[in-house]
Amino acid sequence: MSAPVSLRLSPPAKLVPAKVAPLTAVHASHAHALVAGLGEPLVTGNRVDLLQDGPDTYAAMFEAIANARDHVNLESYILEADGPGEEFARRLIDKARAGVRVNVIYDSLGSLATPASFFDELRANGVNVCEYSPVRKLGNLLSRALHLRDHRKMMVVDGRIGFIGGVNISSVYSAGSSPLAAMGGSGPADGAADKPGWRDTHVRVEGPIVAQLQRLFMRHWSRHSEIALRGTHYFPPLAPVGSQRVALAACDAGRRRNPFYRALLSALDASQHRIFLTTAYLVPTRRLMRSLLRAARRGVDVHLLLPGVSDFWAPLQAGRSHYTRLLRAGIHLHELHDTLLHAKTCVIDGMWTTVGSSNLDWRSFLHNAEANLIALDAGLAQEMERVFMADVARSKEIVPAEWKKRGWRQRVVETIARRFEFFL
Repeated sequence: MSAPVSLRLSPPAKLVPAKVAPLTAVHASHAHALVAGLGEPLVTGNRVDLLQDGPDTYAAMFEAIANARDHVNLESYILEADGPGEEFARRLIDKARAGVRVNVIYDSLGSLATPASFFDELRANGVNVCEYSPVRKLGNLLSRALHLRDHRKMMVVDGRIGFIGGVNISSVYSAGSSPLAAMGGSGPADGAADKPGWRDTHVRVEGPIVAQLQRLFMRHWSRHSEIALRGTHYFPPLAPVGSQRVALAACDAGRRRNPFYRALLSALDASQHRIFLTTAYLVPTRRLMRSLLRAARRGVDVHLLLPGVSDFWAPLQAGRSHYTRLLRAGIHLHELHDTLLHAKTCVIDGMWTTVGSSNLDWRSFLHNAEANLIALDAGLAQEMERVFMADVARSKEIVPAEWKKRGWRQRVVETIARRFEFFL
């Protein structure tokens, strides 16, 4: 992990939710924009539960696995062998031995540090395992396939319960992200490290939308595994379990059409009051920059929560190369320094929300297989806004006058990193 760049930063300005128009007007505007962006209607009758950081996410996933009766379909960019990964393996093996069909997709590059023996043990105990685009194959090492990765993080249990978001299966999530987590203040998971876990967000979903998550997993499986998924009830009837209207925005690796990117741009362009956006990597396209700048210039209150430290040096610096333009437009930039920010969320106008695997970078928009859940729901939006404000309260706001004073070395670093944006 790279050390934070030394910048003189001021405490964040207090965020106060703006007064909004009646929800019906905001809802109608964003519903139209979302359908236009996705090209398909919203799915009604769902329940979405917000999960913060690794411990809460893993606890909910472990509960779902424990109650599985038919199948567990798990897909993760990173699947480590230690810590939470070891616990996942134990629970999945127990289920496979009990007759539950267990299918696992992991990305070969994302899980490169995981020993082959870990996956061999899963297979030996009845778990079906699919390695996405193996990097150990010479052909993949020399082709575009190395660049195209499965960045999704999702799970479906019995075709009725789904999980989707930004949390990988890794020891960096063993504790909560609060600095108190390392001291037991937020209930770290078993094997928690002596420092805060990464800050991330996931959701648990029930209702008709789970069938779309299931289809997404099975399509990936059929394209990348020789094992046929037969003999289980992957698509049970799904009755409404809530009132939330949601959509699944997913793309395959290397595909030109990216429904999430289109939906996000439509929502930004339709924004009327406020945008609260969190991303681990800000390497925006020209079109995305234009939408953010236009929103701010027409009076929308735009706040971006960004990492102050990162697991990858280049995207952090490339993102900072855009700060000057964003600040000039009146956009508020907040950097989180006390732990690593990995969440990918957005709340617009107290109504439109998204949680998923997509960062605001070229890799997510053009190269990776990604998956995001989008919801139009005031209750979920209010909950996510409270979380956003809590994160901003522990962050540092980038002050334009101070940003101008950064040294020439920092400016050179930003310029160099920006030249490689397309590959970041």
